[in-house]
Order: sequence, then structure tokens, then C-alpha cells
Amino acid sequence: MGDRFIRFRPFGREEFRTRKTSWPLHIVLFLLTAVTTTIAGATIFVNKSFDGWLLFVLRGFYFSVPLMSILLVHEMGHYLVARRRLLDVTPPYFIPAIPPLGTFGAFIKIRSAITNLRVLVEVGASGPIAGAIVAIPLLFVGLCLSEIHPETSSNAPGFSFGSSVILELMCLIRFGEFSTSATIIMHPTAVAAWFGLFVTAMNLLPIGQLDGGHVIYALFGPRGAQMVSFVVFCCLIPMGILLWPGWLVFGILVLFLGLRHPPPLDAYTPLDRTGRIVGWTAVILFVLTFIPVPVSIIE
Repeated sequence: MGDRFIRFRPFGREEFRTRKTSWPLHIVLFLLTAVTTTIAGATIFVNKSFDGWLLFVLRGFYFSVPLMSILLVHEMGHYLVARRRLLDVTPPYFIPAIPPLGTFGAFIKIRSAITNLRVLVEVGASGPIAGAIVAIPLLFVGLCLSEIHPETSSNAPGFSFGSSVILELMCLIRFGEFSTSATIIMHPTAVAAWFGLFVTAMNLLPIGQLDGGHVIYALFGPRGAQMVSFVVFCCLIPMGILLWPGWLVFGILVLFLGLRHPPPLDAYTPLDRTGRIVGWTAVILFVLTFIPVPVSIIE
């Protein structure tokens, strides 16, 4: 699409330019994140062997390429749907981070008002659904490259990644058993897909202005969305105390961003059948990808 679109008003129309986009900034952030995720992926192999810097970098691609693909498809899902709905939106901002994380994810900025509930649910759900379409096959490929041991525990210290419904289904298909009955040494590609699905679930939390908050507002309206958002926020506190401290940090961040969801320009026209299907698909995806205890430390 070009850089011009038309906004329709009740008594006429107004044509205006969208704001200019700083493409060099977006490209630089993408490349920096590609570098940091490659280094993060390469460090996974360091304890196994070090055969030179070339192989060190090439092994990092097992992690960075699938992860960057998932994040890019996720954000482009938002971006393309928003542009299709004539919204003023920026390309993705990728956030690099020092290893072992490699990245804090990516985001886009919508600089114009959401027009109605159909647009709201499509923009909110399109990113997670698009990212999951890429992440789930990559998770299975990564599990095919992973190692499984019959022991359910290991004496070696390190990190243990939490499981979700979709991960357990993939393990059952790949290994014929659930991860709870064995120890799976995950290949970097599987780790990247796991991280991509974890980001999907975090974005789909039905709270505030997250993707899940958009979906819940479109499905249940302002009162329902406010109630769900408050209940989920209250659940993050005991989850942070009992399960994973990261939920406390995430809860503080969400509280800072706000628990209320602003209404679209037309908040009264109900969703049509297609909009409801998209919204409930996102809800089901959240259930399949949610991880109560994302990471635990093995001592």
C-alpha cells in the first residue's frame, strides 16, 4: 500500500498523509537483534564443543533464524492487517538484548484510532495466530532434532523449560510420551519455537492493552473486559509468589501500562460471525500455549 489513505466521515471525507516511517531505525534494530539472538543460540552449544568461530556462528543460526522468523511473522501479522484496515501503523521495532536472552521481543505502534470491534479483534489476534502458525511446525522440527532420556530428572545443574498443552501434544506425537515421564534435551530450534510460543501466550494474556486484552474487549465489551483484566491481574500476584517470580515483574509492567482498554470509535456495533471466530481462535491459542511455570532452575 502507498503512504496515503482516506478516512470517511459522516459528512464527507478527508485525505491525509500518514506520518513518515524511519526505516533505517527499524532495519538496524532488526539486524542488531539478529546478531544478539545468533550469539545467544551459539552459546547453547558452547558446553558441548568449540570448533572455531565459523561453526560457533553457524550453530547460532539454529536458534536465531527460527526465533526471528516467528517474531517477524507475528509482528507483520499485526502490521499487514492494520494497514489493510487503513490504520496508521509503524513497522516492527525489534528489541535486542544481551545473551543468554538475545531479545526482548518486538512491537509495533498504532498511531491512529481503532475504528470498530471487528478491526480491534483482527489486529489483536492476527499477530499471535500468524506467529503460532510458524512456531508450531518449528517446535516439532526442533523436537525431532532433540534428545530424549528415560530419566525424569538430571543431576546436572541448569534451566528447565516449562511445558504447555501444545508442547505436550508435540512430545506425544514425536516421542510417544509426555515430557513429564522423560528428560528432553531440547535442540536450539525447539528452544526458539518454545520461546516464540511463550511470547504468544504472554501477548494473549487477557489484560489491559495486550493482544489478549484487545480480543477480550471485542468479545465481551468494556465491562466484561475490565472484569477479566482485573481478575487476571490479581492472579498474577499469587502466581508470582508461588510459581514464577517473573509474573510479579510482568504484573507491575502491565499495571504501569494500565488495566483499562480504550474503546474504539464504534464500540457499539457487535462483532459479526467472522470476528467471533477470530477472537475465540485466539482464546483457544492462549489456552494451548500458556505456561504456568516458564523457567525453573535445576540445582
